[in-house]
Amino acid sequence: MRVLITCFAHNTHYYNLVPLAWALRTAGHEVRVASQPALTEVINGSGLTAVPVGDLDSIVELMTRIGGDPTPYQQGLDFAETRDQPLGWEHALGQQTMMTALSFAPLNGDTTIDDLVAVARAWQPDLILWEPFTYAGPIAAHVTGAAHARLLWGPDVVLNARRQFLALREAQPEQRREDPMADWLTWTLQRFGVTPHAAAIEKIIAGQWSIDPAPASLRLPVPGHETVPMRFVPYNGPSVIPDWLHTPPARRRVCVTLGVSARETFGRDAVPFEDLLHALGDVDAEIVATLDAGQLSDRDSLPGNIRAVDFVPMEALLPSCSAIVHHGGAGTGYTATLAGVPQIIVGALWDAPLKARLHADAGAGIDLPPHKLDAAALRDAVVRALEDPSLTAGARRLREETLTDPAPAHLVPVLEQLTARHRTQP
Repeated sequence: MRVLITCFAHNTHYYNLVPLAWALRTAGHEVRVASQPALTEVINGSGLTAVPVGDLDSIVELMTRIGGDPTPYQQGLDFAETRDQPLGWEHALGQQTMMTALSFAPLNGDTTIDDLVAVARAWQPDLILWEPFTYAGPIAAHVTGAAHARLLWGPDVVLNARRQFLALREAQPEQRREDPMADWLTWTLQRFGVTPHAAAIEKIIAGQWSIDPAPASLRLPVPGHETVPMRFVPYNGPSVIPDWLHTPPARRRVCVTLGVSARETFGRDAVPFEDLLHALGDVDAEIVATLDAGQLSDRDSLPGNIRAVDFVPMEALLPSCSAIVHHGGAGTGYTATLAGVPQIIVGALWDAPLKARLHADAGAGIDLPPHKLDAAALRDAVVRALEDPSLTAGARRLREETLTDPAPAHLVPVLEQLTARHRTQP
């Protein structure tokens, strides 16, 4: 079958798609990857065929055009799973408005959608797999009749918020039943001669099914929506393992990382860690901090137990670690789960606060909110992660859960069956 994979131009969101893309390719299926031109080199670097669509240069330029720093609005989304108060209509409507206007619509601009629909009409894919922000994918699938599915990279907060929004909307008077997400999708589809009904809109938002790489304990259930589990397989792009990683550490090792998403997207980190590293100077462990020169003002001033490196592939580093401190990024978190490492999550944006809570509830990590982060709190969390055997046991349980899910290669026959069931074109 022909499989079109689509992702907006952001490296780390694309990386999550690569292992499944290659599983499909090595099973004999035709695979192409459509994204804005800024991602073409990254796609080619993963060994896959790129189809440039749209004219978005980079996510950094896009964020600047729509209002500069998106951090305040992301924090304001305040997904219901991490709220202390019940979700109300005004908050739910605000969520849908902000996500549509400041994420989904700009990341899927008119030229991107137009080009992707044209590609799908010309190539006639059987299946379109899409990154959960890239609604150009299901739009093109709906227009052409291809089957389509999302590949998640975190708890399904978007679909869960949507279901809560719809329930609250039903309780509103007719004149107050606004729906910015449905309005945007309807206007967009009408450009292609399609006027969707309400059920079709919800299928576009949710996907005909979703592929979830999280272990079962960390999944956010969405009743009535088909979810297919898949074991997470790390991919970081082209990388090199440093010589020092070949030697087992002389003492316990802790990774401190902020990932690359915030650095590449916002030009800074979601959580500032440099000043806090000095608090770990007396901890009996080697601290590997993946911070580049722009994140460190003076490497020479760091305590002797801290090794600062620009980048190291997490799947190579984390098996040698006893704990990790990170920002809640998808690739980092899933790789740590696969390695069975207790996680200290300083969750600031989007679904990261929920991930931190889910890990803590599973007994596999520590939820350290940014507003509670200081030198003493970080040190206490690291010491606890190193000394509390229950956290290590919890992390190992999550690893075992992960290993029970099918690897991407084993998922291919399932996708073939689902595609045959859902596609409508000849």
